[in-house]
Amino acid sequence: MAQDSAPGDDLTFEQALQQLESVVRKLEEGDLGLTDSLAQYEAGVRHLKQCHAALAQAERKIELLSGVDAAGNPVTRPFDDAELTLEQKAESRSRRRSAKTAKPPPPTGDEDIDDSPGLF
Repeated sequence: MAQDSAPGDDLTFEQALQQLESVVRKLEEGDLGLTDSLAQYEAGVRHLKQCHAALAQAERKIELLSGVDAAGNPVTRPFDDAELTLEQKAESRSRRRSAKTAKPPPPTGDEDIDDSPGLF
């Protein structure tokens, strides 16, 4: 059985992900022989690596918000992973993970009072 793409193919992230999903489907069906299964597995690993590389490259391109100018417009600077030490990278990851799982502050009791003018 032919592989879905050659190792040198430059696929977009979406194409590589689609190929990876196709490989997974074929392997899950269980209709392939050992040799074809191994070939598909190898192709899947290539596609997975390509997806990871594309995501890492995209992450490096993300611009970080560094403030707001006098007009209220965001001031950004390119994200340069190379300028951070390993400790700073670990701290940044830790802050991002903490921010995702941070819980809202406990209620103070004033949340039920609505002082704004409204319909009721």
